[in-house]
Amino acid sequence: MPESTLTYPYRDPSLSIAQRVEDLLQRMTVEDKAGLMFQPIAHVGDLDASADFVPLTARELLTRRINHFNILWATSARQIAEWNNTIQSVLRVHPLGIPATISSDPRHAFSNNPGAALMAGPFSQWPEPLGMAAIGKEDLVRRWAEVIRAEYVAVGIRAALHPQIDLATDPRWARTSATFGENAELASRLGVAYILGLQGGGEIGSSSVSAMAKHFPGGGAQKDGEDPHFAYGREQIYPGGKFDLHLEPFRAVIDAGVSQIMPYYGMPVGTPFEEVAFGFNRGVITGLLRDVLGFDGVVCTDWGILSERPWGVEHLSYDERMIKALDAGIDQFGGETSNDVLVRLVRVGRVPESRIDESARRLLREKFQLGLFDNPFVDVEAATITVGADAAREEGRLAQAAAQVLLKNSIGAANLPLRRGVRVYSEGITDPLLSARSTTVDSPEEADVAIVRLVAPWEDRGEPGTLETFFHAGSLDFPPQQIAHLERIAAAAPLIVDVYLDRPAILGPVAEIASSLIANFGSSDNVLIGTLFGELAPEGQLPFDIPSSMDAVKKSRPDTPFDTVNPTFIYGFGLRYPSGVPDGSTETLSHVQDEG
Repeated sequence: MPESTLTYPYRDPSLSIAQRVEDLLQRMTVEDKAGLMFQPIAHVGDLDASADFVPLTARELLTRRINHFNILWATSARQIAEWNNTIQSVLRVHPLGIPATISSDPRHAFSNNPGAALMAGPFSQWPEPLGMAAIGKEDLVRRWAEVIRAEYVAVGIRAALHPQIDLATDPRWARTSATFGENAELASRLGVAYILGLQGGGEIGSSSVSAMAKHFPGGGAQKDGEDPHFAYGREQIYPGGKFDLHLEPFRAVIDAGVSQIMPYYGMPVGTPFEEVAFGFNRGVITGLLRDVLGFDGVVCTDWGILSERPWGVEHLSYDERMIKALDAGIDQFGGETSNDVLVRLVRVGRVPESRIDESARRLLREKFQLGLFDNPFVDVEAATITVGADAAREEGRLAQAAAQVLLKNSIGAANLPLRRGVRVYSEGITDPLLSARSTTVDSPEEADVAIVRLVAPWEDRGEPGTLETFFHAGSLDFPPQQIAHLERIAAAAPLIVDVYLDRPAILGPVAEIASSLIANFGSSDNVLIGTLFGELAPEGQLPFDIPSSMDAVKKSRPDTPFDTVNPTFIYGFGLRYPSGVPDGSTETLSHVQDEG
């Protein structure tokens, strides 16, 4: 760093953050300020390389004076930590030395979607947020977030593009797995616990990860359950009049001190608000979020609202969309790179420089609060020890187990937990632990019991390699051929089915066929086997209703929780293993809560 920068007041940690921000702001050019207001995706690795979903190289982004970067896949903790240090070193060459803020979507569970969440990889692996809702314990959620914070900080990730505190009120929605379920009260409590764990308390500091709660004002009320990443899902509707219910988790996390908020792509239809996407909606961002709820943190758009998903303002030019979003109250554009457009708009007088100063203050304030100006570098060797440490992995494994929901447990050979040595036919299980606990056979006809792992169904959409293929959307019915296959297995041996619920699948036909049925929200083969043989136990309760049919789903109101008729399993349902040696019975623990 140039020696002269050490004398600037904004470098003096003894001054207040407000003083440091104002000193730095008056030294910044329009280009410097505009660079703060964009957060594109960056490739982790070679600064001159691009990748899928990352068209510009990191070096190209740096030349644009951009210093917020959202990262996707990485091979190791070492790779991320080294990349962070390289980026920070490059930025320190600039006379002002503004450090980078590195952000990430969730990466501690089982999802693998570049538009929503990433597979854990080198990080400790826990159940999806739905699984934490199935457990329902605030102290565990806070502990989970503390582990995420430690692993993120170790590699240089200082902003989390989560938690997702939307209510999963339409069973078809492809974003359900990352929510805390259908109940507003539970989502509020767990959302607050997550914020406190991630930020290390109500205010962010030098050991914090800044949390970005999403998707304001609640993304669950999707017309036909479709997602607004795509034009056919751009409308959010409220036939049940539950707009305010979807706000409850956001009220809670704002009161708890959440640092950032992300509005969703969707556009409200049939409400008092303008029918434009929330990121362009002044009534929602300035009127509701700022003025009514009193939020003064960073508001960052969802990714690509100017260039790819300008719902409700498709007729406007790129310049006009940017101006409308700024007028709405946006501080930062996620996934966009055209900071040169913002500079031009300021230069020609279409956007006042005082307006970008307002957002720059918030963005700089957070960098100072996180301590990035004082030390943006990480210890690479320490990162390799912290990330994915054995203790954290074991905590994640135990949470995966506890989050499982036992939905059915019949008497007979398939009664859970199983006794060791039983002859087992399996599908969807590769862990050798099964062979160590049982005698594995090659056909159901040879088996005492059959075990099949399933995932909730979805419809294939989009061209191969496109973002749409990663979103599990559409019908929740298992295909007839899959049901027929289960019937053939069950005709030969008592059947145990384990199903991964990233959405509330239509389980009635499966429950009729299976002797025993377990739902999971992200669990390894190892965890399932330990559960089947009683070394672990399912402790979860459903975080949503399981609908009885797609007809019931289609007749329900997308904004209204618990609105499908005669659900097969109700919110809060979950059986328990009996204590002691299996005797063919189960203990039942279930509860029903209202809509929040």
